[in-house]
Amino acid sequence: QVQLVESGGGLVQAGGSLKLSCVASARTVSNYAMGWFRQAPGKEREFVAASSWIGGAIVYSDAVKGRFTISRGNLKITLYLEMNNLKPEDTAVYYCAAAKPPGKITIATEYDYWGQGTQVTVSS
Repeated sequence: QVQLVESGGGLVQAGGSLKLSCVASARTVSNYAMGWFRQAPGKEREFVAASSWIGGAIVYSDAVKGRFTISRGNLKITLYLEMNNLKPEDTAVYYCAAAKPPGKITIATEYDYWGQGTQVTVSS
């Protein structure tokens, strides 16, 4: 069983930056795709960004493209999300997830393991 632990959330003003981190408990995750999703109150969980198992290809949602950067640590068991130029609509609980191959990494149901989430609040 893989455990994922997120950190780095908080309160920031619009235009500010935050960096989220996610650490996996097992090195098997180095062969998995890893991604970030978010869920705002009253809304469904939505895809943010992911790093594929196929050559580490990166995918972003249109909502965050150009502002957020996803990356993995050298051992591939740590996942980061650097968020710049934050907007109030980025306010949500952000979840780290890991998916065994194969699958479509933009789809939440394709992921096998989830963290507990970290709150990001952007004030206007």
